[in-house]
Amino acid sequence: MIELAIGAVMKRLFILTVAGLVLLSTASHGAETARGRIYCVSIRFQEAVAYDSYGFQWRVNLSTLAVGINDELAPYFLNANYTHSAYLEIYSELFDGTDAGAVGLNVPANSDANGFPYFFEVGQAVNNVVTAGTIQSSSFYPRATGFQATWNRAAGSTSGTCSVLLYDPSNPYNSIQFTFPFTLLEYTGPATYTPGSKAVSATISLAQTGNSASTLQGPIIFDKSSTNRFNTLTNQPGAWTNAAAQTLDFDNEVFTRDSRWPTNYAGYVYFADGDPGTTAPDYQLWVLSIDDTNDANANAIPDFSDDPALALLPRAPRLSLTPGATNLWLIISGGTGHTNDIQELDSLMTTNWQTKLSLMLTNDPQTVPLSLPTNQTKFWRVLAR
Repeated sequence: MIELAIGAVMKRLFILTVAGLVLLSTASHGAETARGRIYCVSIRFQEAVAYDSYGFQWRVNLSTLAVGINDELAPYFLNANYTHSAYLEIYSELFDGTDAGAVGLNVPANSDANGFPYFFEVGQAVNNVVTAGTIQSSSFYPRATGFQATWNRAAGSTSGTCSVLLYDPSNPYNSIQFTFPFTLLEYTGPATYTPGSKAVSATISLAQTGNSASTLQGPIIFDKSSTNRFNTLTNQPGAWTNAAAQTLDFDNEVFTRDSRWPTNYAGYVYFADGDPGTTAPDYQLWVLSIDDTNDANANAIPDFSDDPALALLPRAPRLSLTPGATNLWLIISGGTGHTNDIQELDSLMTTNWQTKLSLMLTNDPQTVPLSLPTNQTKFWRVLAR
């Protein structure tokens, strides 16, 4: 708690600062709220359907399952020369059969202003971005065949398209264009946390962008680094639940706060199975970021990793009085979101301060009207807590 006091003497109305800072310890620390966001590094690719020059249908599906189709294009999977890869199945109406193989494909690179790959930022558009890939299968594409992919997605949408032009196995002088609809998997929502000296206890409650009925929620505890406690944390293993009440277990990973984006903490979340609805573990690698703009003591360290005694201590208020036509105006400059008790006293010879008003600062500074004193003198002080 912090207190400051000022006084007014009538007839010659002047303002006098009569007390310095008094710091009082707090017994407990309340919860605060930051913005949580998690996105899957895998991309959900739906089936691509195309027709060759003879009018026969071709269908291509991607998967990371040894048996079955889960539409996953995953990072660090089969081909280290590309950012993402997957198994594939190609069906040809002309040959009346299905061929199996693999695909490697780069997704658009580069990061935007907050350090995250812009491709995975739903708010960012992707317009005709071209990347490289390769395909190989048992019969239709027996040799590794390079290709170019063209990506498009409107800003604000999780859905886009990836168009791939391949030669026609039935007539190499012709080409077939496959267009894959794809979806980014992103969840956003509040992350409520309680700061601690050695660990931060948080609870996330996230909803899928574009499908609010799909949710992720549960606790996550971050241990602070003993050598860099403000900027490096490691989450403890834990589990969240989805809207189907399925459990998603995750391991421990390192989270960092980058000085270029000082309100953001980011790291990987590796699920034992990111989509329990399929037959085998998949969609496992995600990126979680916690953006915390709370900074109660204005020291440029978010409350999320700040020392709790400092993080939740209100900033020392600065007070001033100005006369009005029928009243006085008390101007309080201090940390928003904290309760301020305005107290009165007729004489500094006594200590019988009376609380006249309690309010939470919503602006900095904030102006509060006071009645003109009926006695010769009146003193006010503000306790910020």
